[in-house]
Amino acid sequence: MSPRATLIRGDGIGPEITAAALAVLDAAGVRIDWDEQLAGVAAMEETGTPLPDATVESIRQTQVALKGPLTTPVGTGFRSVNVALRKEFDLYANVRPAKSLLPGGRYDHVDIVLVRENTEGLYIGFETTIPMPGEPKAVAASVAIVTRRGCQRVVRYAFEYAVAHRRKKVTICHKANILKAVSGLFLEVGREVSREYAGRVAVDDIIIDACAMKLVLDPTPFDVIVTTNMFGDILSDEIAGLVGGLGLAPGANFGERAAIFEAVHGSAPDIAGKGVANPSALLFAACMMLEHMGEPDAARRIRQALEDTLREGEVRTRDVGGNASTQAFADAVSRRLG
Repeated sequence: MSPRATLIRGDGIGPEITAAALAVLDAAGVRIDWDEQLAGVAAMEETGTPLPDATVESIRQTQVALKGPLTTPVGTGFRSVNVALRKEFDLYANVRPAKSLLPGGRYDHVDIVLVRENTEGLYIGFETTIPMPGEPKAVAASVAIVTRRGCQRVVRYAFEYAVAHRRKKVTICHKANILKAVSGLFLEVGREVSREYAGRVAVDDIIIDACAMKLVLDPTPFDVIVTTNMFGDILSDEIAGLVGGLGLAPGANFGERAAIFEAVHGSAPDIAGKGVANPSALLFAACMMLEHMGEPDAARRIRQALEDTLREGEVRTRDVGGNASTQAFADAVSRRLG
């Protein structure tokens, strides 16, 4: 009997890269009983809500989802469905690996995993505006909420990840010099948790701005980075840029009741329907999903075929220096699995 998982094709380029990813999974002989559901703009247009109850219930039942990128309106409209899903299923750990795959790039030996706290901080949405005469939005305020429990579980997740994947060091990234309450708590708890792993995993800590600079100057000393929600959102995009861009950046969101796997990049409406989007990020995310579902051999085979295709360079999408279509790239990866 095939394992079940929820499939959300997403908005913009989502359906194209999802189709490509499914074709590669099929070529690898992976059989999953997909329960296909809607979210984002596509769901809004069809059901009147960006996150239908049927989608939430599907993930609740399958406990695993593969999700294409979803559009979030800027400034107005509905709030991020990605954030809503993280809240709904308490997906507290966001794991975003980045590895050098393209020969001749600026950095050849990057292999960093960023673990981002996923449910707290500024992104919880405690916001308000304060009016004044003649100015309906004279003051805008956002409140960041950080809890000791939230810090403990994401830092412990990072160290457990390091142990399980034979990583040598975890770097705690913070802004405790200025944000002494919220970031100070994260650093304090991080240091406390790290003592449980003394002798197994090395630890250091770094201020966010110094971390951003050092990543650009020389990213090789970094191994696993654990940080708070907004810092992780920003740093993960920077790290993706070190290895070729968001087209190569997968993400996984873990909680105790569910896991959702996705491409880190957005829905790219400017190229939607043109057949030029890079499906690599979603394919790497699918590999992470297969490992989570107890299919490490299939994940290893697909990842190897994908990495070999990218390194060889004869068939690449335009965002990583080639001119292949989405389908042609998926076909090239599939041929290596035949």
